[in-house]
Amino acid sequence: MILRIGPHLLPNAVLLAPMAGITDAPLRRMALRYGAGLAISEMVASNALLDGHPEMVLRAEGQGVAPHAVQIAGNDPYWMGEAARMAQGAGAGLIDINMGCPAKRVTTGAAGAALLKDLPLARRILDAVRAAVSVPVSVKTRLGWDEGNPTAVALARMAEDAGLAMVTVHGRTRSQFYTGRADWAAIRAVTAAVNIPVIANGDLNRAEDAALMLAASGADGVMIGRGAQGRPWFPGQVARTLADGRAPADPPLCAQRDVLLELYEGWLGLYGVRLGLRQARKHLSWALNAVGGTGAEWTLNWRARLLTADDPEVVKAGIAAAYDELMWRAAA
Repeated sequence: MILRIGPHLLPNAVLLAPMAGITDAPLRRMALRYGAGLAISEMVASNALLDGHPEMVLRAEGQGVAPHAVQIAGNDPYWMGEAARMAQGAGAGLIDINMGCPAKRVTTGAAGAALLKDLPLARRILDAVRAAVSVPVSVKTRLGWDEGNPTAVALARMAEDAGLAMVTVHGRTRSQFYTGRADWAAIRAVTAAVNIPVIANGDLNRAEDAALMLAASGADGVMIGRGAQGRPWFPGQVARTLADGRAPADPPLCAQRDVLLELYEGWLGLYGVRLGLRQARKHLSWALNAVGGTGAEWTLNWRARLLTADDPEVVKAGIAAAYDELMWRAAA
């Protein structure tokens, strides 16, 4: 199951979602190595990127990521276009527009999902970004602001008319945030309304459910967000499951250990030691939960040790020791 986005022929139609503070360059590189079809950067605030804000510059970093996809957010058509132009100039091969983030700090600035309440402004942003760059442009959105105001179909039609190459729909409204279950079937109205690729997003946490998600939504592909936290190989597992109908096992513990150690070095290298230590902690927590079980004694013990250490060498030694302990238990 391949996917074409403009000139980019992806190896499969399983995408890693843009997640603020999570999908930085080290994680995207790892997800692509394990078989994700595309990995999109964390959300980049357009004005801050243009101002050279260090955090936004790091978020847009894409060394070793191909194709390099950058998601931008904002509410001013001109500056969104300029940010897209800047991202393309820095190597982005695809620009994604955020019109779905439910976070209050984003929506109070009339960006993200707040644009679902102002479709004329959303259209001006779509047009401005499309006109500013020569690479493909996509948009990520939700079903609507709330149940009484479904806008996904109208926005998708505007996106297609503006010349965008793809639409991703999270199967919740903004008012739901991440509560309840994503409504995969509700996405079908969007897939029926446009001829550009539509990607379904929301609550894909088991590889075996990907086929159900596609069948319910009629989508051309799937996007994985929280399901990949602590499991950068998961999008690749989903792709292989869709290809042959069998869900592959997780990588062996020794491989998971090496992945986490490589990612840790990547975070230290990208952010520097002080910030890298902090940025890595949430990823370490998710990885320990995924391999040891949330709430398990082993998990709680190693979380307490690794998430409070301030010496990178102590953390790396602890990662190795934690996985060695699990491997010893498995062999016993």
